Amino acid sequence: MRVLVLSSVFPNPRQPALGVFIRQRARLVARHCELRVVAPIPWFPLNGLIRGPHVTGVPAFEMQQGLSVYHPRFFCVPRYLKWLDALLYAGSLLAFVVRLRREFPFDLIDAHFVYPDGAAAVMLGKVLRIPVLITVRGSIVRLSGYPLHRPQIGWALRRASGIVAVSQSLKHVAMQLEIPAHEIRVIPNGVDTKQFHPSDRAAARAACGLAVDRTILLAVGGIYDGKGHHLVVDALAGLVTRHPNLLYVIVGAERPGDSYRRNLERMIAARGLVEHVFIAGPRPHDELPRWYAAADLFCLATRSEGWANVLLEAMASGVPVVTTDAGGNAEIVRDGRDGLLVRFGDARGLASAIEEALGRQWDRDATVAYARGLSWERAAETVLEEFRRLVPVAPSEVRVGQAIDYSPRNNA
Repeated sequence: MRVLVLSSVFPNPRQPALGVFIRQRARLVARHCELRVVAPIPWFPLNGLIRGPHVTGVPAFEMQQGLSVYHPRFFCVPRYLKWLDALLYAGSLLAFVVRLRREFPFDLIDAHFVYPDGAAAVMLGKVLRIPVLITVRGSIVRLSGYPLHRPQIGWALRRASGIVAVSQSLKHVAMQLEIPAHEIRVIPNGVDTKQFHPSDRAAARAACGLAVDRTILLAVGGIYDGKGHHLVVDALAGLVTRHPNLLYVIVGAERPGDSYRRNLERMIAARGLVEHVFIAGPRPHDELPRWYAAADLFCLATRSEGWANVLLEAMASGVPVVTTDAGGNAEIVRDGRDGLLVRFGDARGLASAIEEALGRQWDRDATVAYARGLSWERAAETVLEEFRRLVPVAPSEVRVGQAIDYSPRNNA
């Protein structure tokens, strides 16, 4: 079987941490089939000045961990007309994928995120007359609430050959778009237990430049409003009186053009917490294990999540978790066993949970063992089952004159 992975959220030399979870799945799936990746880069006149340097200088082709990765450009209007992204995406890539298929006759498009990638993939799949699998990820929660996006998302899901959701909560979001439950298979992301595992805390802190005698509260995630860093800072104001060595460490990148980090830094200064918050900024994905190992507690006060990989990475590293009962978080964290769940926006509840978690004796070995059961290998095997369901007969096995019906759901 030959598979084309399609996603604009995929690592590249300018954004090496972007969509590493998609690459991880693709890399493991590629052990059992021929696979290439198309990871388009948004383009608009004066792109670098408008969007920032992260979209410039990305090569048209590269090899990543044994994967062939193409980075064609697709026309995308910054900030405005976002409801046209899927159509512009498909139109921009049509000639490219037609040429690519002559060289690499792929049997299936494996699209990640419903919009714009999934919707564009369905359009391309119709032209090429091949099946499309869409993996539903967290952005659907936000985008399905937009009146011009919602009908496009519903259209794409109804016409996809197969649908995978990375959490039960995302499956329910898709069902609200009138997609039957039996047509959606839940396949959670996994964790790389070779990379994320318990290790020496003192050595990890030395590598990260963190003091050995501090109590480290760690967050790994984008620096923007939805991740709730300001809520943790708000909780710190009361906690530091009882935990004077508490240090909140934030590892993540800010969004280009977003003022959230500046506002967060003002909030930290206004509350007298400069000595208790360290914004480490973005770090390479390969560095993350040492940051987890350095932590006493992981805290993600997020508003919405599909499947937060960082929670599973922390747990595999033996670090207990405090997070919100949002999206798929409760499907990852066993409340009271691996950490504590709180309601989003409940500052008092968040502070109380952090305090309780810091003073509690956790069975870290049990948490690590549980996380190891959610491996990427297991996820990849299940994804391959979906591939085989959608392409039950490889083109090389088709008899002359035999027709194959690739219409949506035909192999369900």
